[in-house]
Amino acid sequence: MGEAESRWLDAEEQATWLALTGVLVRLPAALDAQLQRDAGISHFEYQVLAGLSMTPDRTLQMSSLAEFAAGSLSRLSHTVKRLEKQGWVRRMPDPDDGRCTLAVLTDAGWEKVLATAPGHVAEVRRLVFDPLTRTQQRQLRETGRRIHHTIDPDAPWPGGG
Repeated sequence: MGEAESRWLDAEEQATWLALTGVLVRLPAALDAQLQRDAGISHFEYQVLAGLSMTPDRTLQMSSLAEFAAGSLSRLSHTVKRLEKQGWVRRMPDPDDGRCTLAVLTDAGWEKVLATAPGHVAEVRRLVFDPLTRTQQRQLRETGRRIHHTIDPDAPWPGGG
């Protein structure tokens, strides 16, 4: 597509794009800062622990956990290694599929989630939900769903509904 054929962003679209990219950069950094300060873990580490805490038996295949935490299997493997050293997660072979590895949240990991979640939820509420009306929250959810589906139509929507 040549320059003459490019669909450039108009002023309103550009302002929307810049607002979105600002959120995409600043929100993860703000969440990371709160979790590092209050719990000594990164946002990605928290996502791993929280993902395990929400499953039956607090157990997931590593590939499913990587998808939930939105990270590569390699990144997850390094993270789980650090979490194992803390005693929060352990790995074991999947008894149903020997080719797969399971990540299991330990009792100490469960306690870490319980201790960390209230501060994290308060920060999410402060940064994302408190500034928005209920209508804006629904619009944000629908906007996220549509963009998510456009990026990867086959990926499950983590936002439900």
